[in-house]
Amino acid sequence: MNTVKKFLATTVVFAAMSTAAFADEPKVEAYAHPTLFGTQSQTLVDGDATYQTGGQILKSKHRLGVKNKNDVYVSSWSRDVLKLIRESQEKAGYSKDMFNPRMPILRSELAVVLAEASGVKSSKDANYSDISSSYWAKDWISSATDAGLMIGYPSGVFKPDQPITKAEVFATIAKQINYSHSSDATPVYKGKTMQYIPTWAYDATNEVIASGLLAHVPNQDKVINSQYLSKEQVANLVGAMKKNYSYSQSLANASQAGAKCVSKAGLTTLKIKLLDRLSAKASNIGDAFTAKTTEDVTVGGVNFPAGSIVRGEVIEVERPGLKNCKNGYIKVKFNKIKNLEDNCEVELPSSIASAGVDDVKNPNIIARLLGFPFTGAGRVVGVAGRTAAAAVNVTANGLEEIGDEIGNAFVETLTLHPGRGMASAGNVLVTTGKGIFDFSKLIVSGTFGVLYELGDEIVYVLVPSLSNSSSLNPNEELTIVF
Repeated sequence: MNTVKKFLATTVVFAAMSTAAFADEPKVEAYAHPTLFGTQSQTLVDGDATYQTGGQILKSKHRLGVKNKNDVYVSSWSRDVLKLIRESQEKAGYSKDMFNPRMPILRSELAVVLAEASGVKSSKDANYSDISSSYWAKDWISSATDAGLMIGYPSGVFKPDQPITKAEVFATIAKQINYSHSSDATPVYKGKTMQYIPTWAYDATNEVIASGLLAHVPNQDKVINSQYLSKEQVANLVGAMKKNYSYSQSLANASQAGAKCVSKAGLTTLKIKLLDRLSAKASNIGDAFTAKTTEDVTVGGVNFPAGSIVRGEVIEVERPGLKNCKNGYIKVKFNKIKNLEDNCEVELPSSIASAGVDDVKNPNIIARLLGFPFTGAGRVVGVAGRTAAAAVNVTANGLEEIGDEIGNAFVETLTLHPGRGMASAGNVLVTTGKGIFDFSKLIVSGTFGVLYELGDEIVYVLVPSLSNSSSLNPNEELTIVF
């Protein structure tokens, strides 16, 4: 199989959309304590940010950053590219209900995923008789086929709305990678024979299996047993390929290039050690942090020796909680690098190809013990305060509705509509019962939230490694690939 040449020649692009394109998008920060019922859901929206407590967590549209040390990149990128497909289809007039990430991926959608991952752009339109000038994925199909990532059919058609089989996806992916594998053996994954793989695709399938990329794909049983991969599965597969290739290639090229850490493919590898602690428990959007480079690096033609200062900020936070067993996460971006010797400062690229934590550190026990009274008290007060505020809100809304219904009962009865008056009087009882029920849920949920927060803080003090995936700690070493 061919090594990656065209596919990730521009892998420095973290996503095809630039950060500037989303400069006016609302930032989203979740202050969600582990409510049992979602009754404390409150949302405040202003011109700068959206804050949500309880209930569903929203996501920002930022396409860069470090997301959870366990999986820095793949799931975030796959969500972004699927959202891009859905929005593009809706803009073209497709129904919102038509896009289902768990349905088989179409050829047009695969073209989008591949073109977005590679960052390739074509200046000419693909010459396929079934691709009109207004077709929603025309530009991506042109880019993917012009770069050799996909091909059309000999009859001059692309068949954009045709589902692409699992075997065909593997054949497409295998052209972009180069892993040692057993070419002709029946493909076996996780001890099971891979179903719906014809003999012509054995070689490609075995190479994809050998690459380890399938470990990032959700619904592993369906990977083995289904004839098609879903849109979600393919997005994760391609995201993993992009991440793994850019990260490994950058390290290899950095080793060959010596101190300057500039790869032949245009990648810049930045190795840093954090000076601040960032945590999903306590960090806020906009929080600034600093780090020091541990190796020399060249950025924008300027050499920065080891010990140069890197500055960044937090762009997205999701608090830890019980919903879906979430550990929470933070996303950060890296803004500038400064040479302390001559005060030369250069802006870092806005897009990240890959990022990883090389050396994980735990804050020492003394630091954790000293911080516990403050963080524990703060989180408990936050839960209790939001619970009380929600109780006031429930009570106020209930009293307002009861007042309206009592007033309606009198007016309707005295205007000779006794039936409707009795219905309004009955609504008073319904509203009262509903309010009591909601109030009871708040009490139970708030109490649970307080106990959970205290327990979570104690666990952090005693076993900090359990929350390590949602924090970046001082002296942790990161490798960032731009």
